[in-house]
Amino acid sequence: MAQDPETLEPFPVDRDGIQFRREEDKPDGKLGCCDKFQHSLSKWMLPENKRDTYLERANCCPPPIFIILISIGELAVFIYYAVWKPQKQWITLDEGIWTSPLTYKPEFREEAWRFISYMFVHAGVEHIVGNLFMQLLLGIPLELVHKGFEVGMVYLAGVLAGSLASSIFDPLSALVGASGGVYALLGGYFMNAVVNFREMLPVLGVFRILAIVIIVGTDFGFALYRRFFSGDEGLRVSFVAHFGGIVAGMTIGYVFFSDYNEKLLKDPRFWICIVGFVLFLLFAVLFNIFLSPAP
Repeated sequence: MAQDPETLEPFPVDRDGIQFRREEDKPDGKLGCCDKFQHSLSKWMLPENKRDTYLERANCCPPPIFIILISIGELAVFIYYAVWKPQKQWITLDEGIWTSPLTYKPEFREEAWRFISYMFVHAGVEHIVGNLFMQLLLGIPLELVHKGFEVGMVYLAGVLAGSLASSIFDPLSALVGASGGVYALLGGYFMNAVVNFREMLPVLGVFRILAIVIIVGTDFGFALYRRFFSGDEGLRVSFVAHFGGIVAGMTIGYVFFSDYNEKLLKDPRFWICIVGFVLFLLFAVLFNIFLSPAP
């Protein structure tokens, strides 16, 4: 006797209403290249209790379009300034970036777009290569698991938090580079690796945490050296964006990346982070209008 379709248990869907795939839907039960990749990815990016849900809905489409497009944009701007007359050199850009309408400079902070657009401008080939390498290495897996909206919001929150923090704590320094966004991705992934340490392959978990600590520590060290001890002439670049970005990642990023397949709007942590970020934004705006020592 056939069952009434209305009495059957509904086929599970994800938070966007997309139905999960069933194992029996696969033609021969064997894993293809994409499925093998997704299995490996789930072990790196998700705790054990969420991997099955991810694997049921995972596919290689759409591609990680946000992080790829933002990286192409940053590379295009760097190439433009590297070959732009009278620059014509790649190692350390100077005149081109300091006069760029994209660079954040304290005396032009009323041009609000600079608080975001500075992420497209880099000071040299070492700067751009380091940022692109890290954001592609971490951003592509994050976007495959969490989607472009979540990764984009965390990345841009880190960029904005970095420039706002710099305008408050280092108000006389300029700002270039996407380090705020990169550090936001690092901070969000780091918090998930720490909180879900036992569920995310402990041996690899130790490697992940140590790798992030070494990368962040090394980059912070170079940033501090360039800011306070380098004898290079020209406008000094702030390091505070790194700190602002990683704080954004460890708060907003952690919430976005830990709520896999769950409704963000129902998570009180999401609203706490949003309210905190808005309050910080308002304070930074008021500080820059009324209290900043910058011209």
